[in-house]
This record gives sequence, structure tokens and C-alpha cells, in this order.
Amino acid sequence: MDSSSHDVLLVGGGGAGLRAAIAVAEVNPKLSVAVVSKVYPMRSHTVSAEGGAAGVARPDDSLDEHAYDTISGGDWLCDQDAVEAFVKEAREELLQMEHWGCPWSREPDGRIAVRPFGGMKKERTWFAADKTGFHMLHTLFQTSLKYNAITRYDEWFVTKLLVDDGRVQGVVAIELMSGKIQAITSKAVIVCTGGCGKVFPFTTNANIKNGDGMALAYRAGCPLKDMEFVQYHPTGLPFTGILITEAARAEGGYMLNKDGYRYLQDYDLGKPQPGPVLRTMELGPRDRLSQAFVKENEKGRTIEGPYGPVVHLDLRHLGAKLINTKLPFVRELCLKYQNIDPIKELIPVRPVVHYMMGGVHTNMNGATPIKGLYAAGEVACVSINGANRLGSNSLPELLVFGARAGKSAAAFASDQRPAGSAALTQAMDEQRRLEEQFLRKAGGRERVATIREEMQKAVESGAGIYRTAKTLQESANKLQELQERFPNIALDDHSRTFNTELTSALELSFMLDVATSIVQCALHRKESRGAHQRTDFPGRNDTEYLAHSLVTRKEDGSSQLKYLPVTITRWPPGQRVYGR
Repeated sequence: MDSSSHDVLLVGGGGAGLRAAIAVAEVNPKLSVAVVSKVYPMRSHTVSAEGGAAGVARPDDSLDEHAYDTISGGDWLCDQDAVEAFVKEAREELLQMEHWGCPWSREPDGRIAVRPFGGMKKERTWFAADKTGFHMLHTLFQTSLKYNAITRYDEWFVTKLLVDDGRVQGVVAIELMSGKIQAITSKAVIVCTGGCGKVFPFTTNANIKNGDGMALAYRAGCPLKDMEFVQYHPTGLPFTGILITEAARAEGGYMLNKDGYRYLQDYDLGKPQPGPVLRTMELGPRDRLSQAFVKENEKGRTIEGPYGPVVHLDLRHLGAKLINTKLPFVRELCLKYQNIDPIKELIPVRPVVHYMMGGVHTNMNGATPIKGLYAAGEVACVSINGANRLGSNSLPELLVFGARAGKSAAAFASDQRPAGSAALTQAMDEQRRLEEQFLRKAGGRERVATIREEMQKAVESGAGIYRTAKTLQESANKLQELQERFPNIALDDHSRTFNTELTSALELSFMLDVATSIVQCALHRKESRGAHQRTDFPGRNDTEYLAHSLVTRKEDGSSQLKYLPVTITRWPPGQRVYGR
């Protein structure tokens, strides 16, 4: 089989991957860097982030306040040493983006503009209108082009990590255009593939977000951490799941039930007040707002729409000038996908799966327990997000930990030998597996779409906004059945060129592993904390569960679960209080 070799290899070409690649090239320009992405980098999901990026920017704010908001918002499951490093470096990274050309929105006096965001007591969210991720990704991509050491493998799909002698030594990838299966060896690998929202049926995530990187690391023997914590965003469009950014509420939007009542005042999130209200009402944390929607639905106070119950997001009072200046993309999405104009009409919204707090277990420098393997971005769990990520913390997380992982991987790769022959033998085994199990296989009875739909329904019913032991066990049983059925899958397309059916089958295989880890971790955490709400265990239990869950795949394919204590530095666990 064909092979190529680099010093550091990035899996994923979004915000974290490009920032890591730039960091490697800056640390040691002599290192060869490969960026392997299953889509053209500007199609990465970072491009869809709308609201903004958090970083202390005003004299009345402080790093400690940003840290405390993050830790309390995460229901004290955040590692506080990582959070302290994050808030310090977030501001520095956002300034670096400014110097690279990111067009941050400005105040009339020329200062970078900031807006309030959910769970934050101070205005610290930098933004570029409501296309922040789009502009950040453009900036990173353009910056990466000046480094000759960076080689891109656009539209290549990674199927396996090559690990030998306890060290990662590259990947096996398929070139989607030709179907060629190739080994790409390296001295270090950084996984930056994003989240896994497509495990659920209704999500803001693009179709590329299948948990590929999480499953790749898991199959290589790396633990996944805190997988039970899945964030629902309270404002998704009801048919498509497209996100209506939190910035709409930051600018003063109201959440209304069927009676036109601002119902969030009934859920310990504050009372209506004139002017912008920080950390209260509509700007409560996402887990609390999504849970409030469920309660409103149970009370019969939602609106029944063609795609299920919704509530309304009201922007009409903000006026055309503000909406067109600060929320133009929100208006564009509403016009295109709902045929409504938010300047004059109410926006129907409902909670939708948005973000994974859990992911590949790493330290503060992105290193995993496997030598030479690193991870950054949503695919990773440092953990700075704990049980619930605050809005606008994810974009600076890409930058801070992408840069840290890149620097660490560069230092590691500088002292390593090239991959050995055992890695190439593994690659040939993987090529054989792909051909025998998929490309040349005939006679299977199962369909990709059928198993995928059953998986999504099982995860949603068992591990949704509210969970119980009964629903989780039913989901676990169903996922086990689907795992057993998957080897009997049938492909109609056996061609090599852009075989999207093969890609879908491989993605489904990854999703089944990720879905199983989510349900297993949720089943064993017998408490309610942040986005993990057990109605059979409604209280938070710091005595037993002030700890990260770590799920590891054993050689026989089963999983092993254990817990790792949370790192507490200066903020002992307290009650999450909003609206006081």
C-alpha cells in the first residue's frame, strides 16, 4: 500500500486543528506537518459558530471572575487548574486573532465590542456580528497558508490510529476522491475532529460530526472522559435543528410560552428587569434553560408545531437596525429555513443537542495517556467545561488548547524516531479489513440508515435532557443489539470514487462506540449535575461523584469504567445560584 510520512499529523482541519498546526510550525519550522481532514478545512464545523468568544476585555472584569463563572456554570466538575490557565490564555489568543486579521466588531470609540452571554456575570464575549466562527476559521486558514511546512490532505477520512510499542505512529486514511487507502505515518498525532452530535436525531451539528476522533482514540486504548454530559442548546429551529445563537438573547431577546409569558422567571433564573440583564432570565446557563422547556411542556404551556412542541423567541422589540447590524445571520436563517422575519414575527424554537462536554481524556497540554497522541477542541476533555459548558467558552478553547497541543506535540516529535515496520503491517491489516468487511462483502441484510435511525432514537429516549436507570438500561440493551447487527451491514456501492455509502458505514461504526460510552457513563453516574439530570437521583452528590468518569475499551471489546477526582484549587463546590 502507499504511504507517506510527516513529523506531526493533525486529524481535523477546523479551528483547533489549524491553530495546532500553526503552533507546530511556529515552535519548530523544520518539522513536517500534515493536516488530514474529511472536508475542505473551510467546511469544518467551526465555521457555523455564531455568538462569540469569551475573554476578559474590560477593566471591571477579571480573570478570577471568568474562572468562577466557568467553574460554577460547570457545576464544579471543571478541573480548576485548567480553567485558570484557560481564562488567562483566552484573552491572549483572541488578541493574537486580532493581529492575524480577525474582524472583531467594534464600539464607536474603536474598542473591541463585547456582549453578555449565558452564565457570565460580566460582558466578556468578543464577536464578529453573528458569524464569529466563520471569521475565526477564515483567519486561521489564511494564516496557515504562509507556513510551507504544512501539507494538507483535504477530503481524506481517517479509519484507524496506528499504535505500536505504546506510541502512536500515524494513521490509515482513505482518499475520498479515489478510494485509495494509505498509511500516513508520523511521530505525533493530534486529534481535532470536533464533537458527536449526530449520535442524536436532532442536533445543531453538521453531518460530519459523528464522533470519529473520539472513537479512533477509544479503539486505540485511550479513555474517554465525562461522556454522559451532553449539552442541549435551548434555541434550535424545530425542523432543521439549525442554531439560533445565544447572541439573540444576549442582545435582549425574550423566551415566551404559548401565553406570551416570559416563563424563565419561574425557574430561579431571575425576574424581568429593564435593560440588559446579565446571568438571569434568558441568559441563564443552557442546561437550566433546556430543562425549563421540558417543565413548560409538561405543564401544557408550549406551542404544538408540525415538528413537535416549541416556545417562541421574541426579537421584535429590538428593532430592525440592531437585528441587521448585530444579528444579520439570525435573520437570514429565519428567512431561509422558517420563512419568517424576526423583525416582525416570533421565532419558534426548541432544545437541540449542541455540544459534548466529554471527550478524549487529556491533560492541560492536550496529551493523552498514549505517548505521542494529543487531542484538542470539542473532541477532547481537559476538562474546563465540567458538567455544562458556558456559551462563548468553546471558541477560545479551540485556540488555547489547540496551541498548547501543537506546542507539546512539536516538542515530543522533535525527539522521536520515524515509525517502524510494525506500524505499516497494522496499516495493511486495516486495508484488508476495509476491503473484506465493506468493499468486497456481499450478502449482508442490515442497512446503514436503519441502524443509524434506531441508534439515534435509542440514545435520545434514554440519554436525553432527563434520564432514569430504566430508560438508560433500555438504551444500553438496544445499542448492544445494534453493535451485534452492524457486522451484517450491506453496501450497494462497491466503487472507489466518492463512495459516500462506505463513509456513512464507517461513521456509523464510530457512532455506535460513542453512543455506548455516553449511555454507560450516564447509567453509572447516580446523581444530577449540570446537563446530566437523573430523575431517579435528583440531587448532586459531591461525596461520590465529584469526579470525572473514564471509560476505556478492553481488548475483548467491552468497556471498563472508573472515576478520577476533580482538581480543586481555589473554589470549593457550592450551590449554583442564578438570578439573585
